Amino acid sequence: MLTIFTFFSAFSFLFFGFGCFFLSQMKKEFVRYGLTKFRKVVGVLQLVGGLGLLLGYFYSPTVQAAAALSLSILMVLGFGVRLKIKDGIFQSAPSLLYALLNGYIFYQLIVTI
Repeated sequence: MLTIFTFFSAFSFLFFGFGCFFLSQMKKEFVRYGLTKFRKVVGVLQLVGGLGLLLGYFYSPTVQAAAALSLSILMVLGFGVRLKIKDGIFQSAPSLLYALLNGYIFYQLIVTI
């Protein structure tokens, strides 16, 4: 299961990261969040996190764990932003689920490292 979760999260964040740079809908969302100036930073963090999960899976569980923890923290912050702007549960749930998913990946890795 850990492998499936790792690849799911990695490819999701690679997509989201590229989306921050190229998708007009994603650009509009950062305007709505009031975080326009952080869009590229978040995109880079998502790309690095997704790549970290993949590279860590193949080469270093420590890198994979660090990427999972970082993405979990990023998504907790994203969930906080969603709450702050008063998004509903449907809009807020994905960030919380990704935080929990990456937290689970992190936990599973640290108990085996």
